[in-house]
Amino acid sequence: MLAVERRNHILEKLQEEKKVVVSELSQLYDVSEETIRRDLDKLDKDGLCIKSYGGAILNENANIDMPFNVRRKRNPSGKQKIAEIVAERISDGEHIMLDASTTSIFIAKAIKHKKNLTVITNSIEIVIELSDVPDWTVISSGGEVKGEYLAMVGTNTVERLNSFNVEKSIISCKGFDLEKGFTDSNEQFAQAKQAMMRAGDKCILAVDSSKFGTVSFSKIGDLDSVDTIITDKKPDQNLLDRFEEMGITCLYPKE
Repeated sequence: MLAVERRNHILEKLQEEKKVVVSELSQLYDVSEETIRRDLDKLDKDGLCIKSYGGAILNENANIDMPFNVRRKRNPSGKQKIAEIVAERISDGEHIMLDASTTSIFIAKAIKHKKNLTVITNSIEIVIELSDVPDWTVISSGGEVKGEYLAMVGTNTVERLNSFNVEKSIISCKGFDLEKGFTDSNEQFAQAKQAMMRAGDKCILAVDSSKFGTVSFSKIGDLDSVDTIITDKKPDQNLLDRFEEMGITCLYPKE
């Protein structure tokens, strides 16, 4: 196993368990404890974990971006539930936008049975995932490639997205707060999502419940710019009451 693969595995373990122990990792990956300490040094330096005596704990700062492949494996069942509900809201023949979030990957897979869709996205992975769907039009936003995110961002991306009009824009976020709105850890990603919102007649915010009550670095928008919120669990009643007051439809799996 390459060092980068091992570190990603360690990150996945941190996501699940919130902490790791050097001696246990050494046995799990059949490497020396010194090798594991170097791995944790690297993850700590990148801001992804916080070293502690004999191990490390997860850095849960909402502004820290985990590697794309690690984020995609976080709460897959929740993202799948969200994707299934989103798919029910998409009709054959529609034009939609999907952002470059890991949740959108699940959505792209969930809507592949639809007919004659036009999908515009700044996600490299979604372009690849949907490239062979018959009778669809898949449009890349173009722009500056962020390889670690498998995404395209920047001025050219925003200008390209601004040139379209679609029935529905579907975006995700890193933080969701009643007062601060919905936010992202990266300004360029937030700008691309803002352009998608402007392009859509309707905006669907697909956000898993772990993001509620958190605030990230760059603001995407306020609640009044969203038509529908789709999440993986029933939100607290105070959130549901606020959504109802604002005329926002909130959808989640029924128990």
